[in-house]
Amino acid sequence: MDTELARTFLAVVDTGSFGDAAARLHVTQSTVSSRIQRLEDTLGAALFVRNKSGASLTAAGRQFQRHASLLTRTVEQARHEIGVASGFRASLTVAARFGLWEGLLLDWIATFRVVAPDVGVRAIMGFGDELMAGLVDGRIDVALLYTPQARPGLTIEPLLEERLVMVSSRKDVRAAPGRDYVYVDWGPEFHAHHSKAFPDYAGSGLSVNMGWLGLQHLLAGGGAGYFPARLTHALELAGRLHRVADAPDFRLPAYLCFATKMQAEPLALALDTIRRVAADA
Repeated sequence: MDTELARTFLAVVDTGSFGDAAARLHVTQSTVSSRIQRLEDTLGAALFVRNKSGASLTAAGRQFQRHASLLTRTVEQARHEIGVASGFRASLTVAARFGLWEGLLLDWIATFRVVAPDVGVRAIMGFGDELMAGLVDGRIDVALLYTPQARPGLTIEPLLEERLVMVSSRKDVRAAPGRDYVYVDWGPEFHAHHSKAFPDYAGSGLSVNMGWLGLQHLLAGGGAGYFPARLTHALELAGRLHRVADAPDFRLPAYLCFATKMQAEPLALALDTIRRVAADA
């Protein structure tokens, strides 16, 4: 079976609609429809119920989902093994949000290069939806996420808990967000806690979806915002940022995600070293 059909099927499952799947795959909606039709013709069964709200799986579709995930993951693993660079016995694709690379997975790479110098690593930075899609279709072996979504065949385990603190480029600022406040989108849980803590907050002149971007703005142009304490600690000691007194802290759990049945030795070693580096973060 053409794995492109299986990937398209999984994209529709993950997004819930042919249109959103087309946007994710960078193809037209008619291409997605054609691929699904070919897949249904091949299997001899309807896989989706199409309606105005999107597309939902039929009983046959739910049965095929497990096989589609296994198929794409197997093909991707074969590509990893066949395409391993000369001198390496295996390769792994590891992905995360940018904030989880800085001060965590970058340190892990240094550690992993020592304990497994014969295993190649492909490092990817991305956002939640695209990283989840990569895990589901087998393009990504391991991902660190703040808000993962449960999917068949994936293991999701708590890795660490970020402590988000409000810092400012100026001393003695008010705890309430001011005109120079930068809102960082740390996900729905952060948004809920932030709204409860600051009910009068009406929005910010600058909102970013990447913590690194907001932090660089603070360092270059000034302002205040919420960031992981592990990333601001050294900057606070150097006097470049200051903890905002009386501002509440927020907790943001991060999770380690990987294919449940993929228990190859390089992956097991990578997971073990990630856990150890996270425990020291």
